[in-house]
Amino acid sequence: MATSSVSKGCFVFKPNFKKRKISVPIEDYFNKGKNASEDSKLRFETYQLIWQQMKSETERLQEELNKNLFDSLIEFLQTSHSGLWKNSEDWSCEIKLREIPTAALILGVNVTDHDLTLRSLTEVLQNNVTPYVVSLQAKDCPDMKHFLQKLVSQLMDCKVDVQSKEKESVQVIQKNVHYSMDSLSAWYMSVTQKTDPKMPRKKRTFSSQWQSPPVVLILKDMESFTTKVLQDFIIISSQHLHEFPLILIFGIATSPVVIHRLLPHAVSSLLCIELFQSLSCKEHLTTVLNKLLLTTQFPFKLSEKVLQILTNIFLYHDFSIQNFIKGLQLSLLEHFYSQPLSVLCCNLPEAKRRTHFLSANQCENIRRLPSFRRYVEKQSSQKQVALLTSDKSLKEETQSLLENLHVYHTNYFLALRCLHQFTSSLPKYPLGRQIRELYCMCLEKNIWDSEEYASVLQLLRLLAKDELMAMLQNCFKVFQSSSAKELGNTAKKIEEFLAQFQSLDETKEEEDTSQSQSKGLQKTDLYHLQKSLLEMKELRSTSKRQTKFEVLREQVVSFVDSLVREYLLPPDTQPLHETLYFSSAHTLRQHLNAAPRIALHTALNNPYYYLKNEALRSEEGCIPNVAPDICIAYKLHLECSRLINLVDWSEAFATVVTAAEKMDANSVTSEERNEVIHARFIRAVSELELLGFIKPTKQKTDHVARLTWGGC
Repeated sequence: MATSSVSKGCFVFKPNFKKRKISVPIEDYFNKGKNASEDSKLRFETYQLIWQQMKSETERLQEELNKNLFDSLIEFLQTSHSGLWKNSEDWSCEIKLREIPTAALILGVNVTDHDLTLRSLTEVLQNNVTPYVVSLQAKDCPDMKHFLQKLVSQLMDCKVDVQSKEKESVQVIQKNVHYSMDSLSAWYMSVTQKTDPKMPRKKRTFSSQWQSPPVVLILKDMESFTTKVLQDFIIISSQHLHEFPLILIFGIATSPVVIHRLLPHAVSSLLCIELFQSLSCKEHLTTVLNKLLLTTQFPFKLSEKVLQILTNIFLYHDFSIQNFIKGLQLSLLEHFYSQPLSVLCCNLPEAKRRTHFLSANQCENIRRLPSFRRYVEKQSSQKQVALLTSDKSLKEETQSLLENLHVYHTNYFLALRCLHQFTSSLPKYPLGRQIRELYCMCLEKNIWDSEEYASVLQLLRLLAKDELMAMLQNCFKVFQSSSAKELGNTAKKIEEFLAQFQSLDETKEEEDTSQSQSKGLQKTDLYHLQKSLLEMKELRSTSKRQTKFEVLREQVVSFVDSLVREYLLPPDTQPLHETLYFSSAHTLRQHLNAAPRIALHTALNNPYYYLKNEALRSEEGCIPNVAPDICIAYKLHLECSRLINLVDWSEAFATVVTAAEKMDANSVTSEERNEVIHARFIRAVSELELLGFIKPTKQKTDHVARLTWGGC
């Protein structure tokens, strides 16, 4: 097939068997040249331990969140073929008009998470329903032939206890080139009917229930399948349901309307569709944050900017929980890699033990911490000298500060959840509807200094009795479910407020006030009536008598305000917070927010940035003659207009390259040297074309068109 490339060529790279790969311990990558730490191996092991704990927690959480969805799917599959349990010969009579049972699984737009969910679903179905579970993707099924090939190949690989004769039949079908539903039906009937019921089976629930388990076909990305392929397969399958019991599961990312958009009524009427909705991505994110970050179970924490980057990528790019967890893992790795004192980022007893073995360099690292320096400045002069000169005093103080930091986090998260209970249902959500929004605000600054917090207090002063009591009860559950003893008095205080609200009798108080007002209006003449009305206006404008409920409501608002001001201090106010918090948002943004065009321009325009070769250093606007060929060609093409003459470009390239050539005239002739330079130029131009900077053009002969901005 002809190509429009600038050049064609075949390059052979002979393998060099002399070079052997030298394995380097992974923990050695934690050493950073002159700033290498002696605790690099311990930091790497701590990172591995914390990440394994986080990973197992997320996996357990994923199973819990998917449990309801999977249970409903299993129930649907079992009821779809309930007639099969009673009599395997008459089960087809239970299906109306050859309708294929179909589960439309709405997974959401987080396409990158679908594979994990469907993989877990496959395992659950194989363990509880049927061994015949097949997953297909649209890219593997461009037509009906490939569709059946993939279906047959995966179906034959299902692990089922079959006898040797059945295995021979499987091999015969696999060798058959003409895949069809007839061959699949014949294979299925041979496998299910020849199985000896007395033969020992694996521990599966379907073994004792169904002698002929159904075949479950999962279409991962239903929107991407070709319409004709889906229509043909559904029509053919519906005609073989009495021989080949099939159940379809559609993985849908957008909306169930796509089923009727892809399939006409004549085809969709052959499906018995039932909808299933997976958990919302935002709810899933909130649950992950509650389990991984808003807890004292894991010592590692994120700063406000880092957490904002991860949540913004989630909300504005992919809605992928898996990518969010990978970003969290990258933050954890960067923290242990860049912070030598991250060796103290572990559980409290282990951190106290490690402080005894801190080296002199690590003690100096503690003294250099900005938070510790601020803490030392507030101490007495005698204690300042001891902390700055004595390592023993420093280690003892470090243990105390680490313990205070642990208590701070325990109180912080309880107060945060309590404040969220009061603010999550207010009109217009001044402090956000989700707890992660409130958490970001509290991480950034003193929350009580913001205008949103002032509006929250104003709204709390307008709440009714029932609303305020519901908030107090939710807040009481938060403190009651926690095992922390630091805020025990707070729970008792909330319980007292609830008891006082229940004992209020507002109706009696309103009757008393109405009676007192009626006594002041006993005289009915016009003069006294006008006078009393003026007195009541003045009294109402100057001072208004509060009811018992209003007094008690003001006490609750003051209680919440005092709780926030005491326990929701920003983390950067705590000494040694740098050991637990990762705050390098710029590093994380460089890794996660990819900018390929900027990276390519930097690499080609300034190769020293990546290669770190002193010979490549050059002034701005100059072209170093020792730079890689593609860099020289790239810089030369920046000086050209939209159309580039290949002859002029080649001569300029040769001029720059020959300035660095120091060849012996007797060994290499000028003609051979020109051929080598010409070959190097062609290769550089081909690489630029591959990267998308230029393309061939028919406007002028021996010219290429530039595809980037710039030039005259």
